[in-house]
Amino acid sequence: MPIPLVLVHGHPFDHTMWSPQLEAFSGSRRMIAPDLRGYGAAPASPQVTRFEQFAQDLAALLDELGVESCVLAGLSMGGQIVMDFYRQFPGRVRGLVLADTFPAPETPEGVEVRHAMADRLLREGMRGYADEVLEKMVAPYASAEVKAHVHRMMTATRPESAAAALRARAARPDYRELLTTVTVPALVVVGADDTYTPVADAEAMHAALPDSILHVIEGTAHMPNLERPKEFNAALESFLARVDSAGG
Repeated sequence: MPIPLVLVHGHPFDHTMWSPQLEAFSGSRRMIAPDLRGYGAAPASPQVTRFEQFAQDLAALLDELGVESCVLAGLSMGGQIVMDFYRQFPGRVRGLVLADTFPAPETPEGVEVRHAMADRLLREGMRGYADEVLEKMVAPYASAEVKAHVHRMMTATRPESAAAALRARAARPDYRELLTTVTVPALVVVGADDTYTPVADAEAMHAALPDSILHVIEGTAHMPNLERPKEFNAALESFLARVDSAGG
């Protein structure tokens, strides 16, 4: 029986960032791709104030859906939520997929930057930010369709929710030691041209995890699942087959 797959989106996106994966895998296993609190169609309040609340929300959703354990996949902030879920609920995780993310806590400078950005989004809204970062989220050479999808997700996000998540993320825990204790298989994926979470970050996670595969996807930046879905899905399919077989 295929193990359910939970897909956790990044910031400031929504569950539709996983459209290529939902299309590819929904016919063969249970797929769960929620909008995080404050994003997409999820309720805007109460706003998240602590980063670990995102993981607790996921656990509550799995309880509602009757899902005892799953493979958990996340990209960027979603990857950090996946790590926090494993920190809080390790017995519910059968495999981890960490895409274009990193485990280190925020630096003092990074904390200031996140709070300043939160203030800016509340003051100005999302559009200027979305315009500025679009060609870092996806590569400048990404298709017009992918760029439009990513830009649309960013501009549709509520500034209040994005700001709350930024402040919570600024105070998130350090997951580096946690990774060395993970007892389930992991897949680490990164876009070769990702400047937010470069290949070196993925290599460090791969080295820390006791049982992991590293897959670098050429010709993509921060969102390889959208930019190069066929290659991303091939790596994911191979990993899921391994986890399924280990589960008996």
